[in-house]
Amino acid sequence: MLGWLREALRTLTTPDKLITLLTTVFGGWWGYALLAGIVFAETSLLLGFFLPGDSLLFTVGVVAGAGHLNIVLIIAVLFAAAVIGDAVGYQLGRRAGPPIFSRPDSRFFKQENLHRTKEFYDKHGGKTIIYARFVPIIRTFAPFVAGVAGMSYPRFLSYNIFGGLGWVVSMTMAGYLLGGIPFVRRHFEKFVYGIVLVSVLPLVIEYLRSRGGSAAAKSSR
Repeated sequence: MLGWLREALRTLTTPDKLITLLTTVFGGWWGYALLAGIVFAETSLLLGFFLPGDSLLFTVGVVAGAGHLNIVLIIAVLFAAAVIGDAVGYQLGRRAGPPIFSRPDSRFFKQENLHRTKEFYDKHGGKTIIYARFVPIIRTFAPFVAGVAGMSYPRFLSYNIFGGLGWVVSMTMAGYLLGGIPFVRRHFEKFVYGIVLVSVLPLVIEYLRSRGGSAAAKSSR
């Protein structure tokens, strides 16, 4: 099961493998639907945190740059999927939020991820919806936490639109513009790891700051 999942994720984040997938199994509109479904599931379902986000968008941009996807159409489709996904996550938080905070851990669900997102939200407020687009795991749980917190939907929607547009356009255009450079193609896997690292960096910095603050508070007692 896990081996199959790793191979599926590798296919989605490797240009040549993704091109093969889109030209054989998921040709035409089916390919656009597949990619939109992945982006939607990452934010609408609390179990979607393991799905590729930034690396997928970058790879999609590379594939579009190679002429296998229409860059304008794929940006529009993925932007819609990102906004709708966050909206579903928000509604899930509004309707079924509190019980999920007491749900036991499982292989694909960790309370730690949910509480970490809540701390992030408590600090940044509504802007979390924008910031979270660029931070894995936080991206999955942020709309849900906003729903639990009772953020008004018009306010949430504005953050959702700006965040979704910035995320999809920046990541896909980066792949579209850089993917044709021979050096990038030769070291593509390293570039993907770099994107993931940059995405996770804010979360790491926030964690280190919180640990530093806790240690300072304990030493002052």
